[in-house]
Amino acid sequence: MKRRIRFLDTRPLHSSPPFRALWIGTSASQLGAQITGVAVLAQVWDLTGSPVGTGAIGLATGLPMIVFGLLGGTLADTVDRRALVRATTAGQLLAAGALCAQALMDNRNVLLLLALVALSTACAALGAPARRTFPVRLLPPDQVAAGLALSNVSFQAAMLAGPAAAGLIIARWGFPAAYATQAATVAIAVLAVFRLPPMPPEGVRPKGGSGGSGVSSSGGGRRRAERGGWRIVLRRRTLWGSLATDLAATLLAMPIALFPLVNEARFDGDPQTLGLFLSAVAVGGITAGLLSGTVTRWRRGGLVQLTAAALWGLALACFGLAGPLWLALACLAVAGAADTVSVVTRSALVQLETPDAYRGRVSSVEHVIGVAGPELGNFRGGLVASATSATVSLVTGGLAAVAAIAAVAATNAPLRAYRTPPPSGP
Repeated sequence: MKRRIRFLDTRPLHSSPPFRALWIGTSASQLGAQITGVAVLAQVWDLTGSPVGTGAIGLATGLPMIVFGLLGGTLADTVDRRALVRATTAGQLLAAGALCAQALMDNRNVLLLLALVALSTACAALGAPARRTFPVRLLPPDQVAAGLALSNVSFQAAMLAGPAAAGLIIARWGFPAAYATQAATVAIAVLAVFRLPPMPPEGVRPKGGSGGSGVSSSGGGRRRAERGGWRIVLRRRTLWGSLATDLAATLLAMPIALFPLVNEARFDGDPQTLGLFLSAVAVGGITAGLLSGTVTRWRRGGLVQLTAAALWGLALACFGLAGPLWLALACLAVAGAADTVSVVTRSALVQLETPDAYRGRVSSVEHVIGVAGPELGNFRGGLVASATSATVSLVTGGLAAVAAIAAVAATNAPLRAYRTPPPSGP
């Protein structure tokens, strides 16, 4: 039986109809989000013709992600998570409809457009921590990593196909069609969420109920639980080690902001080459996802994450030195594959190691690190490159990431020794 599963592990799609519905809805909405991302970028450029305008998109998305992501973590541990995600996904649908309407009315006000983008992002961020807890509630423990790998495959596929689809849709039918496409995909996600079972946090108990999942039903216990998101991350060495590994990889070695400079310096600024850089990362991620069945069965999740994160840093350092285009693309593909393996194993570890009563808040910590790390990493890379060169920034950043990850591995024995739960069935 164990030998039957090779490459992509699809057991979660067969064993859990609710997870299958969730995966279909999430995959659709991710594709729509990629299409909308390109449409917003193009429309803001059309309205402003300024890099400051397009840069403001990052502000309109980054701030709501952090603020509402943290708030969503607290809500996810106090209310039914299905109800929360239903409400926030419905909010995303309304925002998508508003984006379509402003495009149909030929809106020329960039602030209105950015406000609608911020609204859509706020809704998504508010529901993100609760949504992250769904796989561990819908799947047996030994299938959680496989479920997260399937989600990552759909995300990578959306990254690869979404921008190309957006270009085609905008060229033929304009911005309204792009936003309408997103509205249709979010509608699929809404239907999927409505097929999920109720998911109240296990730590929430009626007054007088017995404690469970490590959370007391007393008022003092609830107050302690409200402060417990960051506390439990810092107290559990597996959790802080896993999140520190991810932060080291993204903060020190994020390469995206350097792609235009590398392209200009080595490949004459060809826009097609710039697109190939982004595609190479996605291709590596999809390939790793399709082969994830060979990884999700390995129970040494902590060691797998540490190795994959170190490989990410090493591959990007090699990208900084690569001369021929084929070698540069190969390095980026390896980095994309390593990133996928690291993200899948980290996400599974965080969900499995966190008591359910804290999963919303710990997921919000993971969400903030996942948002802030890459953005700050791109900023760091740009600063170093402006003072030196893209090569120096990439090589020093990649090697620094490897060194930081090695330090985490050397000082965190529980993370090195961490094993996922054994299979629950025969």
